[in-house]
Amino acid sequence: MQLIEVFIYLGIVAAGISGAVIGIQKEMDLFGVTSLCVATSLGGGIVRDLLIGVIPPVAFVEPKYFVSSLAAGLLTWVFYPYISRFNNLLMVSDAVGLGVFTAVGAKAALGLGYDEPFIILSMGLITGIGGGVVRDLFSREIPYVFRKEVYAVASILGAGSLVLVHDFIPVTFAMYICLLVTFLVRVLCVMYSVNFPVYRIPQARDTKKHQG
Repeated sequence: MQLIEVFIYLGIVAAGISGAVIGIQKEMDLFGVTSLCVATSLGGGIVRDLLIGVIPPVAFVEPKYFVSSLAAGLLTWVFYPYISRFNNLLMVSDAVGLGVFTAVGAKAALGLGYDEPFIILSMGLITGIGGGVVRDLFSREIPYVFRKEVYAVASILGAGSLVLVHDFIPVTFAMYICLLVTFLVRVLCVMYSVNFPVYRIPQARDTKKHQG
């Protein structure tokens, strides 16, 4: 097993845990929690495959990915009181998942002969953030990627690094660079509270004052 495949499983588990945690916090039943877990882990890859013509999507051809995600959801259900205490661990795991899925998505585009930078960036981004968007929509939340956090940009920069180097080094090493860039950007932005500005509507503030 190559190191990148180890990271793929780590990304699936990390994304699955985040989905299961949201499901538990939303007081979903066990089926709902595991469904949200699997959607978070595999949703981005399924959307990517449909867009680039890989039918059926890899997630349906390789049941091992579904089983890994399902196991993560069930374990989260059982050990949630302990898992919920480790916010930093969850953040780091999520950053690893973002990096892994971005690298895998960009590589999938290259593997099918798409060498246009925009397609590579798009497939990396969709795979990286797609599962999280599906998770948030299913749980009736504004997708996390739209709420000031530097998340999608980390994925774009990671995929961009792969675009820059894949012609000069083996694609596996380009994937590692993509993973590392995405991970570092995401973690450093969290550590130093680097966020996008949020437009504050004055009327909304005035309304809150009157209500108070």
